[in-house]
Amino acid sequence: MKDSDLLVVENLRKNYLVGTPLEVQVLKGIDFRVKAGEFVAIIGQSGSGKSTLLNILGALDQPTSGLVSIQGVDISKLDSDGLAQLRNDKIGFVFQFHHLLAEFTCLENAVMPILISQGKVSKEETERTLKLLERVGVGHVAAKKANQISGGQQQRVAVIRALARQPALVLADEPTGNLDSVSSKEVFALMREMTREQNVTFMMVTHEERLAQQADRIFTIEDGLVKFS
Repeated sequence: MKDSDLLVVENLRKNYLVGTPLEVQVLKGIDFRVKAGEFVAIIGQSGSGKSTLLNILGALDQPTSGLVSIQGVDISKLDSDGLAQLRNDKIGFVFQFHHLLAEFTCLENAVMPILISQGKVSKEETERTLKLLERVGVGHVAAKKANQISGGQQQRVAVIRALARQPALVLADEPTGNLDSVSSKEVFALMREMTREQNVTFMMVTHEERLAQQADRIFTIEDGLVKFS
């Protein structure tokens, strides 16, 4: 592995219904490397395995075989506690639906990963998160409950929540799929900015070709394999 390779995937395979007559192979031996600070778009037809790949990279699902290494750590060698720690320390998630907790404020939602991991949030961490919310244009709604703001604002808060623990890798599954075209462009631009400013690697599944074209690289999943552009 090269020093600049944050993520290494080798001969990754994923089968479902293993050992049954209905066994199906979704990922058929995928190989790629992603450097720190890259923004990668993952595209492909519905059911091609995009979300399956993202779930494996995020240690939410196990591959049938193959290597996934994040910052030199082979995640297949980690037990459940190790995987949970990896997710907490190294990986942030953004989903199509923001999954903010309606009973908490935007700021409280944004610092939630810190609270879950540490049991408390320091003054410095709160101030840092508030500055990030301000940086992305939602500082003025930080004290509002999550269900009192617009969809575009909610997704901005979700992006900052993903960055709360200063992860090396953020995995985004259709993060703009539930937004109007204006909010979609704004949230995508925000993620690109955060990639540069935080030197975090983003891997984004999207069905929006126009957004994918603005990524550093495009991975197209087709017939269980990845094609690069």
